[in-house]
Amino acid sequence: MLVLGIETSCDETGLALVADGREVLGAQIASSLKQHQRFGGVVPEIASRAHLELFTAELEVLLERAGVTPDGIDRIAVTRGPGLAGCLAVGVIAAQALGLAWKKPVIGVNHLQAHLYAAVMPPGSFSHEEPMVGLAISGGHTAILRMRGLSDFELMGQTRDDAVGEAFDKVAKLLGLGFPGGPEIQRAAEGGNPNAFQFSVPRIKRGTPYDFSLSGIKTAVFYRVREEARGGRLSDAFVADMAASFQSAIVEEVVGKVLAACEETGRPRLAVGGGVIANRRLRERLTEACGEAGVRLAIPPFSLCTDNGAMVGGLGAWVIPATSPLTVIPDLGVRLS
Repeated sequence: MLVLGIETSCDETGLALVADGREVLGAQIASSLKQHQRFGGVVPEIASRAHLELFTAELEVLLERAGVTPDGIDRIAVTRGPGLAGCLAVGVIAAQALGLAWKKPVIGVNHLQAHLYAAVMPPGSFSHEEPMVGLAISGGHTAILRMRGLSDFELMGQTRDDAVGEAFDKVAKLLGLGFPGGPEIQRAAEGGNPNAFQFSVPRIKRGTPYDFSLSGIKTAVFYRVREEARGGRLSDAFVADMAASFQSAIVEEVVGKVLAACEETGRPRLAVGGGVIANRRLRERLTEACGEAGVRLAIPPFSLCTDNGAMVGGLGAWVIPATSPLTVIPDLGVRLS
């Protein structure tokens, strides 16, 4: 089965052709990131307009490079949510238009499911139908899921305030670094001491032990930066140490909670997806911790960490077409249906 995957939930216009849920025959990703950098975050209206401007050209390039015609495509899969309303609408409307023009079925794919599928998509990984724990970790989401395969979710815990990627963006801004904050924090942390500053992440009194609350650590960074800035410009050494300490605190919090979830559920498999898993320190610590705990870890290659059409097209091969009309879910919360 050959699936055209379409991803437009945020600022990346991602298109891909995926055969049998695994083999990527071609992929195109265009981003409007540079247009958002001066604002320090994604501006939904700009991102939506960029999708409109980029989509047709990217699709033409994809088909030409892959040597595929519309007749060779079996179905179209598109991200239906969660995400930014205008951005999702562009992708869904484009998919529906192509479906009508090409006489192909169109299916909606959950954005979180697609990110987690990216982890088990490469050859040699465990099956997406096996019981596992899932960690969705990105700019808009931080959630731990008990999974009986990708189609059967149960939420174990999620962020109460900032998602991990969002916290990285905000701390990077406090330190005078660029956007997006994840890569900037990682680069700054390379020359820093992760033990220079100690941060405590609050325990959640209500809810589950797998919920996250990162606003406190962000506030602690704010006050420490404000104190340091009274003496003038932040030194490079201070920025490096703060970035390394912040990154270390977040990574240890995430690793500790997700490994505890694996232990509680008795699931020896962990799939991690989302843009934040591109962070090298997080990948290293998860690999180390899973090895010590006897948990089989599936993480996507760097090319499948951020939003992309391949993960949508891959998962699209397994999704059963819905009987109801395709709609979008313009929501940054965790939705499992």
